[in-house]
Amino acid sequence: MQILMKIIASALVIGLVTEIARRYPAYGGIIAALPLVSLLSIIWLHLQGENAVILSKFALGVLAGFPATAFLLGIVYISLQKSLNLFAAIGLGISGWLLFLFVQEIVIKNVKNIL
Repeated sequence: MQILMKIIASALVIGLVTEIARRYPAYGGIIAALPLVSLLSIIWLHLQGENAVILSKFALGVLAGFPATAFLLGIVYISLQKSLNLFAAIGLGISGWLLFLFVQEIVIKNVKNIL
C-alpha cells in the first residue's frame, strides 16, 4: 500500500509539472528544477524510518549529482537549439552526464589524496 501511495503522489507531481510546462514552458522548467524528487525521496525515506545519517548521506549524494545534472541539461538545451532530434539530444546529455560523473569522481579522489 505504501509503495502505491508513493507512486500516485509522485505521478501527480510529475503530471502537474508537465501540465504547467505545456502552458507556461519557462515556469514549468523553473518548477521542474525545484528539488521535488529529492524532497519527496527524503520524505519517503523518513516515513520508512530511515535515520538522519541515511537522510544526510542521501542529500549529499543529490548535491554530488547536481553539477553533472546541470551539464546534462546544458547539453540537451544546446542540442535542441541546434535542431537535433529529442532522443539524440537526451542520449548526448546522458553520455555527457556519465562522463562528467566519471571525471568528477577522479577529481574528488585526487583532491582527497592531496588534502
